[in-house]
Amino acid sequence: MPHVNTNGIRLSYERSGRGESVLFIMGQAAAGHVWSLHQTPAVQRAGYETVIFNNRGVAPSDVPPGRYSLADMVADTRGLIESLDLAPCRIVGTSLGSIIAEELAIGWPHLVRCAVLMATRPRADVARLAQTMAERALRDSGIRLPAKYNAVDTVTRMLSPATLNDEAAVASWLEIFELAAESSTDGAGQAWVDTTTDRRAALGAITAPCRVIAFTDDRIAPPHLGVETADAIGNCDFVEIPRAGHLGYLERPDEVNAAILEFLGKY
Repeated sequence: MPHVNTNGIRLSYERSGRGESVLFIMGQAAAGHVWSLHQTPAVQRAGYETVIFNNRGVAPSDVPPGRYSLADMVADTRGLIESLDLAPCRIVGTSLGSIIAEELAIGWPHLVRCAVLMATRPRADVARLAQTMAERALRDSGIRLPAKYNAVDTVTRMLSPATLNDEAAVASWLEIFELAAESSTDGAGQAWVDTTTDRRAALGAITAPCRVIAFTDDRIAPPHLGVETADAIGNCDFVEIPRAGHLGYLERPDEVNAAILEFLGKY
């Protein structure tokens, strides 16, 4: 993969298709190529160029040691946009990727034409804060859990009951996540990025048109917090997709792609 030098590191990226550019920003510890399973092919067929990349901490982008900050990751993405001359660009993000997109739209509005913000939240409520603190405490303890345990934990936290009740689908997901846990040490630094601070007041500075896409069964960024994000941004609508968890863009790709493309077509 080609790369750009930005903010003191190298970021790997991939450009595909023809037309105006759409930048996809992935969530915590996941590789950019995950977008290629469902989203980028659909967006390319609709006449856009797509740009995917690996955030810092996910090889073959650089994996610097230590704990990363949100400012680090925003600066990385800003440098990528500027290096590839994408601005003002359409952005699609999910989870941490959505938060990065929001911070770009706040601090550098000239870089963002519009944004689709999936599985996002403007703060951590009591349950989500407890979840985050527990995960960080586990990391601090130095305990490394077996890959099989991590796979079960990921599947039960990230997917919807509709998927969990589909035995064939669950078997495939468990295999995928167990293999990923066995083979990867990427993304550890991203776990320390602040996603708990209340950003509702700051989100009011966003002027770019936005769409929040929430997933009904999302236990990490539940719909009621997605509504708070949409309400905080002046020009933002809200779409909720049922029978989907935090990885709703993989569980319900047709519905997600339709919501993305309908929005991008406006701007």
